[in-house]
Amino acid sequence: MTTALKPWACDPAQTRGRRHREAAAPTRDDFQRDRDRIVHSTAFRRLVYKTQVFLNHEGDLFRTRLTHSLEVAQLARSIARTMGLNEDLCEAISLAHDLGHTPFGHAGQDALDECLRRVDPDSDGFEHNLQSLRVVDALEERYAAFDGLNLTFETREGILKHCSRRNAEALEREEPDGVGRRFLMRTQPSLEAQVCNLADEIAYNAHDIDDGVRSGLVEHEQLLALPLFARFHAEVLRASPTLVGRRVLYETIRRMLSAQVYDVIDTSEALIREHAPANVDAVRASPPLIGFSLGMQSEATQVKAFLRHELYRHPKVVATTEGAKQVIRSLFEAYRARPAELPANHAIADYIAGMTDRFALREHERLVGPAPLPAQ
Repeated sequence: MTTALKPWACDPAQTRGRRHREAAAPTRDDFQRDRDRIVHSTAFRRLVYKTQVFLNHEGDLFRTRLTHSLEVAQLARSIARTMGLNEDLCEAISLAHDLGHTPFGHAGQDALDECLRRVDPDSDGFEHNLQSLRVVDALEERYAAFDGLNLTFETREGILKHCSRRNAEALEREEPDGVGRRFLMRTQPSLEAQVCNLADEIAYNAHDIDDGVRSGLVEHEQLLALPLFARFHAEVLRASPTLVGRRVLYETIRRMLSAQVYDVIDTSEALIREHAPANVDAVRASPPLIGFSLGMQSEATQVKAFLRHELYRHPKVVATTEGAKQVIRSLFEAYRARPAELPANHAIADYIAGMTDRFALREHERLVGPAPLPAQ
């Protein structure tokens, strides 16, 4: 069942439009059209072979950037549907938010950022959110009339979750009163963009618990120290005392996800009632209106801190990510030394950021030698 749009939701009939004018589609509104363009893009297909936490070759069942993006989209749509926000816009933002991510997850991003800053100390380095915008604005080559996907302002605004001031100023010079303006004026994005930001966080915590246990790097019993996990773990065992194995974990995570979604809806609807935005412009002038309750925010923060210490900084993960960083550094230096190895009209950072894990490893093998990754 689709809920009617609230006055503060983004209405495709009132979109701020595309950078290049196009005739309307006969069967789809503008946000649905954005979603379809993203799904058919080259960058979206590459996400299936881009790391979330575990490298692609470490196991077939671990999350990738693609499955993560699908999970974010599902959570965002569920929240939007109940709150009377635009589901299609939430889906488009969710599916596109990681298009600019490098191979090898955050390790690749950090390494590419270091390389750019080393070459140019005045550089702002690499921002994957800005790169995601660059992918949809310039790098995709699918249309005769323009570069990129020519998405609506509202989708592009949601993709650009973070942005340094200098990059925002550069965007503003290129596109006055465009997607960089809010970072200069310290205003908010649409509610749909805010929903996607929080859905991203919820998805991370849930699937990284699952992948951490699946990998053997996190023990089920360790998670009982987390109040959010322990509460629903106990609830599962009360409801199904004979349940054992992975079903206990899955049931606990499922209930955690549902509780966080319900908390976001209840808290956000209370904030909207308090601030009473009349329309989307009023949302942008308000404080953030999508969020957790204080109690849920505290519990979610504990989960993030646990995963950072126990999973992301686990010696086995660190050994792999350090090797992955070296792959990116070596590729960057190889292309600098031999620019003819780059495809025509490609910048080094754009080319590396667009690689999948396995293509980066093949390029490293070709240009440098075997990748310095731990044996599996």
